[in-house]
Amino acid sequence: MSTRTTELLQEILSMPPDERAELADDILASLEPADPRILTLWAAEAEERVAAFERGEIEAVSADSVFDEIDRQRTL
Repeated sequence: MSTRTTELLQEILSMPPDERAELADDILASLEPADPRILTLWAAEAEERVAAFERGEIEAVSADSVFDEIDRQRTL
């Protein structure tokens, strides 16, 4: 963390809880995708993947399998 960030954090932590919560909401809102087209594209992709699964074109993979594969790739 930079010195400026550390200073900001210390200042923020000294604020009343309700002000910190409002600031946190504002910061989190600033991280959301600004372009609604991106959300539309992601929704369409998700719907297509569900439809492909329901048509039997793709299979589900358990979370354990996914994480095991990630762990295997990390050790390469």
